[in-house]
Amino acid sequence: MAVSADLAKLLDKAYEDKTLAELVDAPVAALSGVSEGDAQLLKSAFNITTIGDLGRSKYFKAAQALVNLSDGAK
Repeated sequence: MAVSADLAKLLDKAYEDKTLAELVDAPVAALSGVSEGDAQLLKSAFNITTIGDLGRSKYFKAAQALVNLSDGAK
């Protein structure tokens, strides 16, 4: 089953035409709203340098799970 999504709002202009595989390896600053300074803070605090690192981070996964559980309890 083919799936399509408009990722333009999630990404900086330079990354809009990249494949999903390329996006996972792209710097976290490729995400719209994440500055180079933010990216440096993520690297310093959590050793996160790519979008894939961010998505696989145990801290961000734990936070997302807690939010999902809380939203489901409402």
